[in-house]
Amino acid sequence: MRILLKKFALITMALLVVSITCCKSGSAFAGSDAVLYDMVWKIVNTKYLDQTNNGQDWKRWRHKYDDKIKTPEDAYVAIDTMVASLNDKYTRFVPPKEFEEEKNAIKGSLCGIGIQIGLRDGKILIIAPIEDTPGEKAGLLAEDEILSIDGISTKDMTIDKAADKIRGEKGTTVELVIKRKNQPNKTYRIVRDEIEIKSISSKTPENFKLDDKIGYIRLSSFMGRNVGIEFKDIVNNYKDKEGLIIDIRANTGGLLNNAILISDLFLDDEIIVSTVDRDNYKDTTRSTKRYFSNQPIVVLINKGSASASEIMSGALKDNHRAILIGENTFGKGLVQEVKSLAPFGAGLNITVQKYLTPNGTDINKKGIAPDIEVELTEQNIKDKDDVQLKKAQEVLLQMIANEKMSANR
Repeated sequence: MRILLKKFALITMALLVVSITCCKSGSAFAGSDAVLYDMVWKIVNTKYLDQTNNGQDWKRWRHKYDDKIKTPEDAYVAIDTMVASLNDKYTRFVPPKEFEEEKNAIKGSLCGIGIQIGLRDGKILIIAPIEDTPGEKAGLLAEDEILSIDGISTKDMTIDKAADKIRGEKGTTVELVIKRKNQPNKTYRIVRDEIEIKSISSKTPENFKLDDKIGYIRLSSFMGRNVGIEFKDIVNNYKDKEGLIIDIRANTGGLLNNAILISDLFLDDEIIVSTVDRDNYKDTTRSTKRYFSNQPIVVLINKGSASASEIMSGALKDNHRAILIGENTFGKGLVQEVKSLAPFGAGLNITVQKYLTPNGTDINKKGIAPDIEVELTEQNIKDKDDVQLKKAQEVLLQMIANEKMSANR
């Protein structure tokens, strides 16, 4: 199996999200400020997926600010302006403090209110609250629009600025005004705290009784260096189960490598994903030539399932290895490479590839449709009535019964 994780530069399938954190970090800015700007220009010139760079002459940017960059902050503004011309919300410059926080996220160490945000149609939206965090406990939901932060309107605000305003010290409070569909605007005052990122859990939701024949795995993120290994360990512990439910609802992505490792557990010499680069070179990754588990599988998805979640969903769906239940996924089919801009302490998330599902489908801005659509309403959430999980169990038990009937024929 080909592993698409590069040596230091992490290939991520993370949706353009910001894990809202308040962790402190420091990084000395070394060298000429203009050197950092030129470094970013060169990376885009050689790596960016769209060779036309959004239909512009990229050379015009190289020396545009030579006489204006005097400080690190000047360089940051100039780089942001240059990168914004690509009109790609997933390609962005990451200043030193944020870059350190992104690396902490991979290690599973964050502090804040525990939400992930994204930009859609000019609106700052909550992509998903992280389980068991202040944001989730306060009642924030996926698709909530953040109208203001501490009294400041988010109109025309960038993701980075929104994140910066939400960040703060542990124990302090941030005030968010939230707009939710068909409801009056509501103000949330949330106290920041340390966040423990739990990527994998086998604990079923409250008030749900799981059939003894079934193993349940909640995968909330593909971030973290050991996610693939931890997931395999849980599957191994479920070898005595007759079927598996894999819950990737509100999983916004993480490391591409983890999506490949996990998909590989359930496939037998089949295509997992293909990537296409700026030169139109297609690189196809196949699974190894044996199953680790051939149990029947149901995968739970929703509109918060994105990126690496969609790679896994597409791999299992196209290879007829699992039934997908829930709602249409987010629709992000682009691959970012995270480039470290040493010795400046900063980074650059840059779109370098697009990916295709095993059937050759480009799901960007379209998402993956479930095999069985089940909507989880706000009332269901309030009543703690997980109708999607109920349907998953019902379908999986029928799959198990059908498999037994086929074996006895």
